[in-house]
Amino acid sequence: MKARDILKSQKSAKKDISDDCQNARSILKAQHYALIGEHSAIQICRWAKKSLIDAGCCYKEKFYGIHSHECCQMSPWIACDNKCLHCWRPIELNSKLNFNKIKKDSPKNIIKSCILNQRKMLSGFKGNKKINIKKWLEAQNPRNFAISLIGEPTLYPKLAELILELKKQKKTSFLVTNGLYPEKLKLLEKRNALPTQLYVSLNSSNKEHYKRWHRSKLKNAWEKFNKTLELMRKLKKKTRTVIRMTLVKDENMKDDMIKDYAKLIKKAQPMFIEVKGFMSIGYSRKRFPYEKMPRHELVKEFSRKLLKFLPKYKLLDEKKESAVVLLGTSKKDMKIKN
Repeated sequence: MKARDILKSQKSAKKDISDDCQNARSILKAQHYALIGEHSAIQICRWAKKSLIDAGCCYKEKFYGIHSHECCQMSPWIACDNKCLHCWRPIELNSKLNFNKIKKDSPKNIIKSCILNQRKMLSGFKGNKKINIKKWLEAQNPRNFAISLIGEPTLYPKLAELILELKKQKKTSFLVTNGLYPEKLKLLEKRNALPTQLYVSLNSSNKEHYKRWHRSKLKNAWEKFNKTLELMRKLKKKTRTVIRMTLVKDENMKDDMIKDYAKLIKKAQPMFIEVKGFMSIGYSRKRFPYEKMPRHELVKEFSRKLLKFLPKYKLLDEKKESAVVLLGTSKKDMKIKN
């Protein structure tokens, strides 16, 4: 192939990537995501909206003391290498998102833009007759960043700088990861940039189920995930650690899976375990219908069965409206001290 043809081919491929990314961004905008820069996004959580009119709060507020109305739900990287069956995000867009060749936005700009966009998205709430104006004013400057909205945040090359900047601004951070990149978590540890609370998602009990459930691009995904669990055991000395389980009725919450789940949890030895029922919302409705949502009582029953294999843990709290149960070793460690 001639040099001229090679150059033409490269330009064409670059345009295809750009077009795919643009189409994906358009769909996200239609779903009420506020896109920030080249690869970040925020969205107002429904519990933040409820909190503003004193109609309830997120389970994270009940468990950990984080105020729902002062939380910014965001992601610095909207692409992911997994296509998890239970995910309510538009994971079908993942194959269309390629950010390898674009300029990476700075952490300061991402944080600033998140706050400005959150203010803009909340501006209309002030006119609601039910609004708690004190909460609305506090929401203008979020104190916690939930780095968990969409995509895989550890893929953002400047994640350490982002968390360090949040610390500098006296903000707490909840980082949720699929556990595919233990080396990125080691880097956070090395840079003293671990989040206030580190979550790792655990939704499969063995390797074969993991492959079917998460449909990862990485061939060694299960092995890397297990390395992350082993790393969590060490990191809990430096940050709060949580295993998050999202359970789908008759799918990944069968009794014969419990013992294997417990083995994985013992490997990680987290401070807390969130056992949460799947919600059939967003794109997940294409994969699992409403009937696959386990009621709170079923989630609680599963948690009790799990505790039989985890003698060091006990049921600490629950929130029926969210179908979630919190397991842990000590109730006195639940609340975050700001």
